Amino acid sequence: MNGDVGRISVRPGNLPPLLAPDEPPPFRIVNPRGRSVVVLTCDHASHLVPRRLDRLGLHARALRRHIGWDIGAAEISVRLARRFDAPAVLSGYSRLVIDCNRPLGSETSIPECSDGTTIPGNVGLSPDQASLRAAELFVPYHKAIARTIRGVRQTETTPVFVAVHSFTPRLNGGPLRPWHFGVLWDEAPRIAKPLIAALRSNEGVVVGDNEPYSARDHFDFSQEFHAASRGIPSALVEVREDLIRHEAGIDTYTELLGDALEFALERLQHGSRER
Repeated sequence: MNGDVGRISVRPGNLPPLLAPDEPPPFRIVNPRGRSVVVLTCDHASHLVPRRLDRLGLHARALRRHIGWDIGAAEISVRLARRFDAPAVLSGYSRLVIDCNRPLGSETSIPECSDGTTIPGNVGLSPDQASLRAAELFVPYHKAIARTIRGVRQTETTPVFVAVHSFTPRLNGGPLRPWHFGVLWDEAPRIAKPLIAALRSNEGVVVGDNEPYSARDHFDFSQEFHAASRGIPSALVEVREDLIRHEAGIDTYTELLGDALEFALERLQHGSRER
């Protein structure tokens, strides 16, 4: 995986377009002219479904659950973009249509079932139908991320890639997950380790190091494709969704994450000066 978006090959056949002209685009960029080295992404920012797919056969309530998007993650991304004067690339459609953070063709790319809920509109999908979703939603989103990263590189500075997600407090009926934050990383700890340390410095805040998921399982497409493959410092941050379902929680956890990211960026800059 080398980060070249042009190598993502999809052939949707002769199907009509997925998105109508009056529907929202497959991504939006907040603060596109931001001057920070930070590039923020939110792979699961929306629970929208193209009209043509008729809500994938689900009730609207199901789409607003964690299976349809990452609750609170988009708002945190937007607020961090403002705080750091950073660009943030947000996906435009539900992860159930196609998951922008999963490799194309994987079982979880277009899931037939998610956390015990069957997704009727994804059952028995043809290769052409899957490719159409990839061509209209997945590829444009990742091309936008790649362009944003190139924009930072053109200033002769090294980008810092930070992906913002949220996770359900209970998965598949399991016990309450204890973490307030999770920081996922694989081989490069330059941002992740100081980020974890700074978050843990807050009394009572429980931080998972590659918990509740691990980047070493290579399920995470975006961070690996855009950052790890290019040696870009990166971290995927997860916030427990029940903590950020309301304005006060979003305020609190955005501030905690912002302070920790500020510390991590200072450490990264200090380390660069030392070399």
